[in-house]
Amino acid sequence: MASEPRTFVYKTVAGCDVRADVYAASPGVQKPALVYIHGGALIMGTRKQIPPKQLVRYLDAGFAVVSIDYRLAPETKLPSIIDDIRDAFRWVARDGPSLLGINPGRIGVAGYSAGGYLTLMTGFAVAPRPKALVSFYGYGDIVGDWYAKPDPFYSKEPAVSREAALAVVGAKPTSESDESRHVFYLYCRQRGLWPKEVAGFDPATEAGEFKPFCPIQNVSPEYPPTLLLHGNLDTDVPYEQSLMMSDVLSRAGVENELVTIDGGPHGFDFAEDEPRTVSAVDRVVSFLKSRV
Repeated sequence: MASEPRTFVYKTVAGCDVRADVYAASPGVQKPALVYIHGGALIMGTRKQIPPKQLVRYLDAGFAVVSIDYRLAPETKLPSIIDDIRDAFRWVARDGPSLLGINPGRIGVAGYSAGGYLTLMTGFAVAPRPKALVSFYGYGDIVGDWYAKPDPFYSKEPAVSREAALAVVGAKPTSESDESRHVFYLYCRQRGLWPKEVAGFDPATEAGEFKPFCPIQNVSPEYPPTLLLHGNLDTDVPYEQSLMMSDVLSRAGVENELVTIDGGPHGFDFAEDEPRTVSAVDRVVSFLKSRV
């Protein structure tokens, strides 16, 4: 069991405190660090949503773990969410050595779903680049049909009205939420509105605005080594997203590996005692230890 973290406010904007939990912070030690980014479609979630046994594995491997919040959509749009991610990394670089005992030159990143997407964003949007990235069922393309058109899987559920969707979100920025905001996400997926509601751009008329926010369009040979993990029965983020990302990375000459979880659903890593999850996390720990 992991010890209680130290919690810090790494930025305040428009009255919204944005926090990070730091585990195994030991000032003066200069540990390698893993920045962990939670999922939730950029609409919901909190830094507390890190699988407990996975967290222990990272700590036992010698990493300090920095689990970060970021402002959530739709109150905050994607460009500002990415600003939060950049500011989190600036904070780690600035205060890591003295306050947290972190070596800012040895940073890895891991995240799941939307956190996997944000992890892939750090491969080019953060300076200096992290040493290694681990994306659990993340995505490199946010304007593909899977997100920009009504989703067949979610369309099987009772239709959510715009009124019901707006009732669970507000006007002021927030950086932590429970699952009540899933109603807004369901509305976005049923209508194919996620890119517009989250990014603030219309993919039909402003496709070019999305390029800075699509990892798959921003891969270069300098992109960090990347481990992709994805279940081939994922009904939320298509398995093809990781296939496409791996292909683009390979064509750019970037070290990468795709671990396919056969029969794995979205969120497979939260079934922590399943043998396939244990094996996948073993691979993650080995990957991070050898590269960070």
